[in-house]
Amino acid sequence: MTAPEQLRITGPEDVLGYIPHSLGYWPKGSLVVITMQGKRLGATLRLDLPAGPVLANPGRYLSTVRGYLEADTEADGTLVAIFTGGAAASASATYGHFLAELDSILSAAMPVREAWYVGTDYWREAYCIDATCCPFPGRPLQEILDSPLNAEMVYRGSSVGPAPEPQSAPAHSKSAQSTSAQSTTPQGATACTVPSLHREAVLEAEAGWAGELDLRRGSRAQLLAVLDLWEAVLARPQGEPWLPEVERDAFLRASLLIPGWRDAVLVMAAAGKNAAEAGAAVFGIVKDGADLRPVTPPVPFPAADPPSVLQRPFPAPVHAVADHGVAGVKANSPAGANPGYADVLMGVQPDVPDWAALDALDVVLDHLAAVGGPAAAAALTVRGWISWCRGRGSYAAAHFASALEVQPGYRFAELLLELVGRGAICGWAGRKEAAWQKF
Repeated sequence: MTAPEQLRITGPEDVLGYIPHSLGYWPKGSLVVITMQGKRLGATLRLDLPAGPVLANPGRYLSTVRGYLEADTEADGTLVAIFTGGAAASASATYGHFLAELDSILSAAMPVREAWYVGTDYWREAYCIDATCCPFPGRPLQEILDSPLNAEMVYRGSSVGPAPEPQSAPAHSKSAQSTSAQSTTPQGATACTVPSLHREAVLEAEAGWAGELDLRRGSRAQLLAVLDLWEAVLARPQGEPWLPEVERDAFLRASLLIPGWRDAVLVMAAAGKNAAEAGAAVFGIVKDGADLRPVTPPVPFPAADPPSVLQRPFPAPVHAVADHGVAGVKANSPAGANPGYADVLMGVQPDVPDWAALDALDVVLDHLAAVGGPAAAAALTVRGWISWCRGRGSYAAAHFASALEVQPGYRFAELLLELVGRGAICGWAGRKEAAWQKF
């Protein structure tokens, strides 16, 4: 295993240029704190800036910030950027006291090494009062956009999109004049479009598959057949384009309409098929007596030989202590047991998820969500869960909100949105060795 390439930071413009690439969008009204490990950048934390009474008395807010940062046990310093969403020149009067208290609460273990205010047109160093190097009203924002590190990130394929916001559900007009429908996806996340004729054909085929699968929702054999198709789909080579296929797409969407199978798919992607099958038995997703002959899923890639699902490597079942959020949580599975559904859902087990499979699942769900309908709510919710596992709470919340716009009252989305709203961190995102690596 080779070490990843390193990016060199030569000044504050590089640090500030790195932040939007790390988050995926240019933040506004945000506190961004980056942990430092010696001269290396560590974790990036973004929170909405406090206002009103919280800004006047930020003690509890700052304690929460410190708690999040303590998840990086190797951190010995921090860098702070306050993206005001307004003028940088007047930021000191608004946030000077707040920044001083943040510096104080972090000083013992991870002192603030540098801090900046970033406005809409200018940026300036928070502690600099020398007009020679820190002229009023600040330095042009273009310096950040022109920084060597920003150019290097763009060259390597990284992009900065708009901030994540829920999008409206696609229209379901039968009009022959409509040529395509767009995925119900947050702004700034990957979005795709599907031709309206394909969408209508998928919805029609999905209704047939949904009826057949609903009759077999307790069948172990049918669940395994469903997981086989998902496994083959997720095993396709990385970067290979996703070509629309009516029966396959309809079957995959129909399988997501059954909550237990939807959960089995996300568990399989993160922890392997054995964990998905074992957990299905524990949670009563499969039942004795469900003996209807299973229906055969469509061929995943009819235009080419399907990938061999037998060659897909999945992590072996593990049993260990995993840090979940700020506090340590000990998994209660016995040695050698498969991770439970709850442990996988919270990012407690396995030690390291199959990020390649989760990334592939995210891409497939993006395409399936573009068709709209109730299955889009399931697809968007699982996409939100993947974003939360990656440590991207803003994207996660936007996906959940989009799912609830498609299907108001969708319980899985409501529960996960409440979890994210409380500031919970996925266990994998809180551990360096398990966290998703964008770069």
